[in-house]
This record gives sequence, C-alpha cells and structure tokens, in this order.
Amino acid sequence: MEVVRGKNIDVLFSDTEIQEKIDLIAAAIAKNPKNDLLVVAILKGSFIFAADLVRALYRAGLAPEVEFITLSSYGTGTEGKQVKIIKDIDSDVTGRDVLIIDDILESGNTLRFARDLMFERGAKDVGLAVLLDKESKRKGELTADYVGFICPDYFVVGYGMDVAYAFRELPYVGIVKGDAEDQ
Repeated sequence: MEVVRGKNIDVLFSDTEIQEKIDLIAAAIAKNPKNDLLVVAILKGSFIFAADLVRALYRAGLAPEVEFITLSSYGTGTEGKQVKIIKDIDSDVTGRDVLIIDDILESGNTLRFARDLMFERGAKDVGLAVLLDKESKRKGELTADYVGFICPDYFVVGYGMDVAYAFRELPYVGIVKGDAEDQ
C-alpha cells in the first residue's frame, strides 16, 4: 500500500506487470500485418497506455500513424448513455486498419461507439486494445481484441486513469482505499 495525497492506494497491477503485458499485446498485434495502420487513442484515460503501446509496436516492427479522439458519455436518470464527440480525429480512415486504444472496457458504450464510427467512415478493419477489461460491467456484446488484464470490480486509478483529475500520474494501476470521491 502507498499513501498518495493522503489516500491509501493498493497496487492492483504493477508498472512491471503492465510493461510486460504491453509487450505481449504489441507482439500479438504485429503478428497480424496491418494495412496502413492508424492508432486512435481515446482521451483522456488512455494516453499513457497508448504512448507505451505505440512505442512497443515500433519495437515490434510497426510504425502506425497516431490520432486522438475525445469522447464523452452522458445520460440522465433511466436514459441510456449517449456518446458525444468532443474532439475528433483529423485523418481519413477509408480503407485503413484502425486500432482503437482505451484504458478500460466497462459498459462498452464508448468503445462500441468509436468502433462503429470508424466503420461508418470506411475503415477496412477496426481492432480494440484495452489495458483493463472489467467484464462484470459489460452492457451488451463487445469484446476487445487485445486485453492487458481482466479487472475485478474495483474503482481503479493510475496509469492515466483518475478520480476527480487526480492519480493519473501513478506508474501502476491501483485501488483507492476509503472514499475516493473526497478529492
């Protein structure tokens, strides 16, 4: 356990474990040759995972173009969550292989929206890579092509993921002990 900003944080996945998984994911991606690969990282939570994965892809012999998209999920009461584009990519995806990177796959709403959007825009293939897969939270059918870890049903922070804009900088994925909302 580590104390960060007055909060006790238990390490769930260490920085060493994460880097080993990223290398395995990159090797698996490199086994399937891609046509003009475009990596689309979903901001904000995936930025550290995406940066490390892109560098691992380079070491595995791939040199993808990299783009960023910012999406927001919103909803009220019993309404289903809608996904809105806050910042879009600039590249044309027509005929390209796209790899969407996100930090965590939970309900699947955001990743489903992003994948469908790329296909609607003419992508040849769209793969999904996530650091964490929280299967217990899934709503509907969606499976990531590349998964770092199956995540237990905890609220996690670190390695790009935050609570109230805090803890993104941690080099590991951790569980905040106590009231995480008191940030």
